[in-house]
Amino acid sequence: MIVLPESDEELLRECEVETFRSGGPGGQHVNKVETGVRLKHLPSGVVVNCREERSQHRNKMNCLRKLREEVARLNYRKPKRVPTRRTRAAKERTLEEKTRRARVKRLRSKPTRDD
Repeated sequence: MIVLPESDEELLRECEVETFRSGGPGGQHVNKVETGVRLKHLPSGVVVNCREERSQHRNKMNCLRKLREEVARLNYRKPKRVPTRRTRAAKERTLEEKTRRARVKRLRSKPTRDD
């Protein structure tokens, strides 16, 4: 179980921040300025990238949000399955319905010479 600090500042202290040129659409600003941000959470080893925005600050905030989501996903454990059984009354109802249905189907057939 990975526990993250509540405040963004404390979380940034636990992370290694790396900036890079993000590339892609955005023109000269994106191509010349290092706006892409990569955060590596050192205690857990989780790495997230963000290069959607033209601003390094907004990318850093998006990275923190992504890091929290990723850690929450890693911490999630499925609840244990509790096997269920049909009740005796439900089984009896099913058998009664089958018997009734069989009688109806028997009435569809041609009568035998014995009857």
